[in-house]
Amino acid sequence: MIRDYWPRYRRYSVSLTILMQVGATLAIGLALIVAGVAIPTPQFWITLIAIFATCAGLNVILVTQLSTPLKDLTSAITHISGEPNNIAPPNPNARHFERDGFKPILQLIYELASDKSDDQDTPTPKVGPAADFATALNNTSAGFIIMDAKQNIVYANSKAPVHTTPEGRQVIDLIFDDDTTLENWLKDCEENAVHADRSWLRVANKITGEEDRKIYDITASYEKGSKAEVVITLLERTTDYQPEDDDLDFIAFAAHELRGPITVIRGYLDVLSDELESKLEDDQRELLSRLVVSANRLSSYVNNILNASRYDRRHLKVRLREDSVADIYAIISDDMQLRASSQNRMLTVAIPDSLPTVAADRGSISEVLSNLIDNAVKYSNEGGMVYVSAATDGDFVKVSVKDRGIGMPSSVVSNLFHKFYRSHRSRETVAGTGIGLYICKAIVESHGGRIGVRSAEGEGSTFEFTLPIYSTVADKLTADQGSNQSLIEHDESGWIKNHAMYRG
Repeated sequence: MIRDYWPRYRRYSVSLTILMQVGATLAIGLALIVAGVAIPTPQFWITLIAIFATCAGLNVILVTQLSTPLKDLTSAITHISGEPNNIAPPNPNARHFERDGFKPILQLIYELASDKSDDQDTPTPKVGPAADFATALNNTSAGFIIMDAKQNIVYANSKAPVHTTPEGRQVIDLIFDDDTTLENWLKDCEENAVHADRSWLRVANKITGEEDRKIYDITASYEKGSKAEVVITLLERTTDYQPEDDDLDFIAFAAHELRGPITVIRGYLDVLSDELESKLEDDQRELLSRLVVSANRLSSYVNNILNASRYDRRHLKVRLREDSVADIYAIISDDMQLRASSQNRMLTVAIPDSLPTVAADRGSISEVLSNLIDNAVKYSNEGGMVYVSAATDGDFVKVSVKDRGIGMPSSVVSNLFHKFYRSHRSRETVAGTGIGLYICKAIVESHGGRIGVRSAEGEGSTFEFTLPIYSTVADKLTADQGSNQSLIEHDESGWIKNHAMYRG
């Protein structure tokens, strides 16, 4: 393969350099002895070997530096040839390429490869003039956007979610729910790829509740050096996805109706606790205390369902206070152990008391922990172990929930935090609505943290989420009287309208 050329050439050039240095050193040594300048004593040979080692090392370094352009050329050609390769292609925009003048050569290679690919793979449209072709694209139900090498929009058909700013610049109206936005993906492609493709599901152009909201499945293709460097295809699927948004609104309505009865139950429990305090036995008092705690948790869960519906509208609000992860877990510890033992699972918890305090809403984060542990228990094997741990991670505390259960394929993992998403297998074997992880994501991101999962089919899954260390956000929370609004940033700069969460 082409990729094998550079290692072979490097071994050959280094070996040849060392052999040449051996020959030169021996020739010099023999010449000195024959001329009577030096006597072949041990000190003479040691000195000669030292000179050889020094010169050989310097020559190897010199040869390696001088052959670096050949290495970069080989890497670029390997990537445009389509051979599998785990080394990032040379980026012509790197500063050292601009300094040594190698940038135009790399750009020309990428452009020639792109032009050749366009000539071979792209059939000539049979619709006549370009104007007719544009008309045909406007008559399709899909949106098409083409961007040049500077990521300027050079074409967008009538179905594409694009608007023009007062300054005359075209902007894509898309709201991504995670860190892998189109803009971030393109930045990564510029640095590490020659050709790449990426898809996103359920990307809306407006937040829930706004008029004329549309939801798309998106595919983007990147080809470095091409005149049409980025091609984005958008398939509108509002009629497929909108009913699920309506379902969440219905669940929110039901949760709202439940708040009244739950409030009454909590009130009666408080009255009973006060009135019967002196008459209850210890076990009865403990039972009543657990009822109060469960009622309060139920009230918190109802509030979080309501918050999840607000999350779609980008204004989920929680009150954050200084708290510890260990204390938060303590309020659900008994329930989690009971849940695990009833399913014949082992639950191991390692949350050090020495961890820094975090900024958290206790009820909400306890729901996240409860949901993740409950999932780990459900998807573990009979007699399996579930591990809960926490550790410092920069300005955050990272909490992990790990199981060694059935695991998930990558096709499931990529959609896991979408609301109402359930894989075909889990729908058949495990009860649920598919909203739990979506609510977890809403809660964690409303705290300024992140949630994610690593999983391998047949090996188990690890869910992780982060919470900001309180000292890193204390000033912001104090200024906002505990509100989380300062931890959520809306960024509409650039060519894409991206609603992203603030990290720390």
